[in-house]
Amino acid sequence: MTAVTWILLLGGVALNAAAQLFLKAATRTSGMLFADTGSVSWVAATHLLRALPLWAGLSCYGVSVILWVGALSRVPVSVAYPMLSIGYIINAFAAAALFGEALSVTKLAGIALIVAGVVVLARLGH
Repeated sequence: MTAVTWILLLGGVALNAAAQLFLKAATRTSGMLFADTGSVSWVAATHLLRALPLWAGLSCYGVSVILWVGALSRVPVSVAYPMLSIGYIINAFAAAALFGEALSVTKLAGIALIVAGVVVLARLGH
């Protein structure tokens, strides 16, 4: 893969991962949107719509789609799509740092398997 292809793939993945982190940050300020009964909390929804991280996350998604389409125009989807799993790695470590989420041995083992899979795809997938 060329440098441009890698930039498109990894840029799309990174922005997708950032979007998830921004959306999580937005929900930390709004609270739960749905009760256990399934009813919507309109107060939380109103807070969410006013949360800057929500709009930052949606913006990241928008730009990531543009980069992703560019990547898909260069590599087979069977190679590109699994690269999205890199986002799991980014978000596991970022969520631990930003939100105090646990990084258990099981999660770390899963991350190691993802890394191995991405390496195999990057080297042999096309």
